[in-house]
Amino acid sequence: MLQAMPIVFVVDDDVSVRESLELLIRCTGWQAETFSSANDFLARPRTFVPSCLVLDVSLPGLNGLALQKCIAAERPDMPIIFITGYGDVPTTVQAMKAGAVEFLTRPFSDKCAAERHPAGARAQ
Repeated sequence: MLQAMPIVFVVDDDVSVRESLELLIRCTGWQAETFSSANDFLARPRTFVPSCLVLDVSLPGLNGLALQKCIAAERPDMPIIFITGYGDVPTTVQAMKAGAVEFLTRPFSDKCAAERHPAGARAQ
């Protein structure tokens, strides 16, 4: 039986960040799906393949931390890697205590990002 390829989901309201991360993820051999808001991500039907989420903290409407809570309740097996341009210690601590596997502050290098997302997807 053929197993489905793991998916790296990216939720970020900045189109240039979404496109850059999608290209990086695909160039490293992973499947990527991008969303501009938490609500767009939540509207996508749930997949039952290994996946992880690269998530911006600051999003319009439902923010990244609120989305993390939704995911923790519905998909506790989905690793979350936070990215932000506005990181602070309290937000980082809150995200990590709620189960985030990583918290990256932009800008970060392609190598830094590539080293982190595969481990999240393989944790399934």
